[in-house]
Amino acid sequence: MTASLTAGCTRHGQTDDARAPHRTPSPTRTAASADGSVLAVKIDNVPAARPQTGLDAADVVYAEQVEGGLSRLMAVYATTLPAAVGPVRSARESDLELLRQFHEPTLAFSGAQSKLLPLIHQAPLRAESPDEAADAYYRGTDRAAPHNLYLHPDRVLPSAPGKAALTTGFRYGPAPSGGTPEASRTVRYPSARFAFTWSARRGGWLVAMDGTPTVTTEGDRPAPATVVVQYVKIRSSRYHDALGNPTPFTETVGSGKAEVLRDGRSFDATWSRPGATDGTAFTAADGSPMNFAAGQVWVVFAPASS
Repeated sequence: MTASLTAGCTRHGQTDDARAPHRTPSPTRTAASADGSVLAVKIDNVPAARPQTGLDAADVVYAEQVEGGLSRLMAVYATTLPAAVGPVRSARESDLELLRQFHEPTLAFSGAQSKLLPLIHQAPLRAESPDEAADAYYRGTDRAAPHNLYLHPDRVLPSAPGKAALTTGFRYGPAPSGGTPEASRTVRYPSARFAFTWSARRGGWLVAMDGTPTVTTEGDRPAPATVVVQYVKIRSSRYHDALGNPTPFTETVGSGKAEVLRDGRSFDATWSRPGATDGTAFTAADGSPMNFAAGQVWVVFAPASS
């Protein structure tokens, strides 16, 4: 399996983003103790990577803009560890800032730009790429590399840490007063888009990506109870892909506007995260804390208007 992992990461050439493991994979091992730590997995989100696996089991799904105006996901698991998650892809500098809100999270990723790897290994997290945990990954046979790398979560975490590990700052409870009835909401990146359509039967927002309904390999259709459109500054970082496209950096520390979708309604809100180790607080238009509905949360980082 080690040979197949290495081949899958180096054979892709220009079809990947030039971010792959660089060291010799470590030998087989058992999952390390990580009590109280969430598992965050970088998930591929181009059409060739769909349908994804294990996405509906995440407690929180973050959507971010990457090179070429495309999108990538980070799924965070605390209450449930699915049997498999993927396809797993590479990490970005923005992930390090986003993950500081969790206590020593475990980050599963396929690799990173060579100059970024030292920062990942210096960050307060457990880096679990195929370099560190070769036995936790496998290559699927139904699609071509690099869109076929999957993770067995129980090989990097012994068990789900529980809801208390979700130190995001999110509050859950009754909806505030007001809001606007909303049937659907679309968020666009230059080369990708997310659409969320309210389903009263599911009690959540049915997800579509790039115009196609989102389903998982298990046949489930994610329907998060809460969708957050968080307006942030997205700037170029010092990194780039193999084609020279700059890697965007999504600033998740600071403050700004947000839109919260829950219970078939849209609520104007603001967000605040004073420091990297703080969670993100959301405030409703009337000044009260913005509660989320119980269940899965999707956070889509949208570019703030200048």
